[in-house]
Amino acid sequence: MIKNVHTVLEDRKVAYARLMMLRNNIGALPVVNRKNALVGIITQRDIDLAGVDTSDLLVSDLMTRTLIKAKETTPLRWVVEQMIKTGIQRIPVVDEKSKLLGLVTQTSVIKAALMYSLLK
Repeated sequence: MIKNVHTVLEDRKVAYARLMMLRNNIGALPVVNRKNALVGIITQRDIDLAGVDTSDLLVSDLMTRTLIKAKETTPLRWVVEQMIKTGIQRIPVVDEKSKLLGLVTQTSVIKAALMYSLLK
């Protein structure tokens, strides 16, 4: 799980989210509200599919609100199965109040598998 996750507030402009993704070489940002609770996720693909002029749109206009989420106690196998079943590349990890704790990505799963010699 990646613990130091870049996030974006739901009331920020899409242009700001795009810039954050480009500068940090990431494809998505978890979206949080002013209470730091996870409310969605926005991806570079969401922005690209929205069309040419997204400068006046807010992150909340394009973000995906219905998310598959995990808790810290969720087995990794379940997370990986959800990724395979749905094609989702990132699954946020939250606490009981929906506060973002981290993000499990396909890349982080592969890195962990290599680190612990799970791939032969």
